[in-house]
Amino acid sequence: MVMGIGEITHLAADDCWRRLRSTTLGRIAVSAAGSVDIFPVNYAVDGESIAFRTAPGTKLLELAINDRVAFEIDAFDVHDAWSIVVKGHAERIERQSEVDALEQLGLAPWIPTLKYRWVRIHPTDVTGRHFALGPEPARF
Repeated sequence: MVMGIGEITHLAADDCWRRLRSTTLGRIAVSAAGSVDIFPVNYAVDGESIAFRTAPGTKLLELAINDRVAFEIDAFDVHDAWSIVVKGHAERIERQSEVDALEQLGLAPWIPTLKYRWVRIHPTDVTGRHFALGPEPARF
């Protein structure tokens, strides 16, 4: 991908999924009762869905009230940056056969906590942007 300084390029869906598969830390935004919360989660891509483990608490409570979520990953270096945003519906996985399949992804918590609850994000929209970094143009 050849880009000029300051250029913003929209990424194709396959590039978004490639980048989603390239890392394991993202942020999930949930909303309930007029409040929006954002949580860091380690995750795995399963086909064209995103799965993560969690413990009982605010995330699960808010997802039970409103299953609409946004999920975001990003990265940057001195030359460029990119951001992927996934919007969709979150589903708590209850069926043991599905839990067993997700356990095969090898996803483990980063911190020493027990996280037995699996959540899957079913995307309705996946978008990404790539930014060529550079100095701010003259303002005046």
